[in-house]
Amino acid sequence: MGSSFRTNEALMGKTVKADSECSCEQPSSLSAFTSRRAPHHLTMTPAINLSTGGAPEKSCIVNDQMGPFTVLYILIFIISLPGNLVSVWAFIHSPRAKKSASIYLINLLVADLLLLLALPFKIMKDLGVAPWNLMVFHCQASAVTIYISLYASIAFLAFIITDRYLQECHTVRSLRLQEVGFARLLSLVVWLLLLLIMVPNMALPIKQVKEQTYLSCSSLKEDISLHWHALTVFLCTALFLNASAATLISSTLAVKKLLRSRSDPKLWASARKVAASVAAVALAYVFSFVPYHVVRTPYTLAQTKVITDCETKKRLFLGKESTLLLSVLHLCFDPLIFFYLNAPFRHTIRKLFPCLGNHAISNAKEEAAEEMMQPATSAQQEAAC
Repeated sequence: MGSSFRTNEALMGKTVKADSECSCEQPSSLSAFTSRRAPHHLTMTPAINLSTGGAPEKSCIVNDQMGPFTVLYILIFIISLPGNLVSVWAFIHSPRAKKSASIYLINLLVADLLLLLALPFKIMKDLGVAPWNLMVFHCQASAVTIYISLYASIAFLAFIITDRYLQECHTVRSLRLQEVGFARLLSLVVWLLLLLIMVPNMALPIKQVKEQTYLSCSSLKEDISLHWHALTVFLCTALFLNASAATLISSTLAVKKLLRSRSDPKLWASARKVAASVAAVALAYVFSFVPYHVVRTPYTLAQTKVITDCETKKRLFLGKESTLLLSVLHLCFDPLIFFYLNAPFRHTIRKLFPCLGNHAISNAKEEAAEEMMQPATSAQQEAAC
């Protein structure tokens, strides 16, 4: 009996020991399971935090699609360069300017030459082949030169259109506005005003930024530079609006004069010629510069961080570049304006290209007609108007 009790006690002890061993092994197995799963849990946690907290914001790159624009800029440069160089040669070899229109045309040519000098820097930057220092130079200097040229062209085209209309209204006041001295003074004021507005954009301090493939010029500007840039845009827009008003008024008056002269064949022929030239230059003006200024103001708001949405910035940038391309396109049209609005220029070009000599008779008639458009006395001038 005693031996049986001891046997049972021994069996119970083994059972308890086995149970205790099992109870001890379970935590170890759980620990092993946990240790095996822990790395996955730890790697998931940062992902959850990143997804809920938001990934680090990427910089908004807006100028990474410049390939098509660059090709078109290169074509414009290649096409316009010969015409403008020939224009320089023709103006140098033409008689000294005796009319206000010639002064405005020469200043328009100077603006075109500035644009031709600055355009290669923009092309190299947009192609991505410019070294870093050249990219910064473009943002500080050549880009500003492009806009000086752009607004000088706007002003002088408006003067040309207005002067072309005034040639048909032979009043004392209109003749004073057509004096060569007044045209030179007005041209000087335009250049000084543009330099006063634009040059600070070259001189104001810039940020030191890390070298990058797609450099946005606005990213180089300090806050004061951005504020001056915005002021520059609005002042130049005001200049554009005034020039547009002068263009619109001159074009409207030229058309009204044409309609009033229908009863007189001689007046009709003269008025039709003036209206046609005014309308042609005005259409070139509208085509080149109006679309750009529709986009310019909202794009400036994106540059000055008023508009912050990246997709909106990209659309505005592409719109700005598309319309700026139209503005630069006037480089190809301006030599035609020089040819058709300036008789000495035409005469010099026809001497350079004898193949145009077939029009010598019509050229002589045109020059004689232009001389006849200048009345001899003030009394005749008042009567003619």
